[in-house]
Amino acid sequence: MEFLSYIVSGISLGSIYALIALGYTMVYGIAKMLNFAHGDIIMVGAFTVFTISTTFGLPPIVGIIGSVIICTVLGVTIEKVAYKPLRQASSLAVLITAIGISYFLQNAALLIFGSGTKSFTSVVNIPMIKLFDGQLTISGETIATIVVSVIIMIALTLFINHTKPGKAMLAVSEDRDAAQLMGINVNTTISVTFAIGSALAAVAGTLLCSAYPALSPTTGAMPGIKAFTAAVFGGIGSVPGAMIGGILLGIIENLSKGYISTQFSDAIVFAVLIIVLLVKPTGLMGKKINEKV
Repeated sequence: MEFLSYIVSGISLGSIYALIALGYTMVYGIAKMLNFAHGDIIMVGAFTVFTISTTFGLPPIVGIIGSVIICTVLGVTIEKVAYKPLRQASSLAVLITAIGISYFLQNAALLIFGSGTKSFTSVVNIPMIKLFDGQLTISGETIATIVVSVIIMIALTLFINHTKPGKAMLAVSEDRDAAQLMGINVNTTISVTFAIGSALAAVAGTLLCSAYPALSPTTGAMPGIKAFTAAVFGGIGSVPGAMIGGILLGIIENLSKGYISTQFSDAIVFAVLIIVLLVKPTGLMGKKINEKV
């Protein structure tokens, strides 16, 4: 029963990684850039919920909506101000800019909220479930995280495959220049991608801090790195791959903590990633791209 408990907790944690990884994989798949500031947008979303719910005393749902709106605007602003001018620049320039934005967001939060860790009150109001005569307990946060992740995954897949903006994203991801010649507004499509990814980061930040109720300016740093790892694990650029990679990463991490060592669990996660990439460099669901010469 202990093993099953670790699996359920791993799926819950992995679902959070998957939500964050979706933002990474969408931006990379369409804009061909790695937004390493994505993890700090998670932190901004969590602090927004914390401020609205705690400081202003408004209902959690208002905090969640406010968080999604603020993170969406922030994501689009970052793309317009920092990334759009570098559209034709080298990958190194974009990477350095992303790291700079990450540190800017962390230090801004440090100035506003201080360096102390805040106690985050869970926004989930679902009773826990006890199975097998109470031997297995599933928290409300775990249930909410898994259900929300599945719903978002399905909605995002339908959006990409069956709507005009979604098909525009697919076209831009295949060939940006050809899409532009066909009348697709590439700048708008990339902005929509950043908006969706940032909105998902807000939801992920809320669920993360509800399950692990500690909030600080560096809250999004490590989950962001692990979510990027999950995106690469599943095949960066693949939406189903991000979901599968996140869940597998969460399960591996939890089993490592339970049966090997909590201190080496992160090392084990990254070691598994290295092994997977050695066997399949494109990730579990990534597609091999043949470059034309």
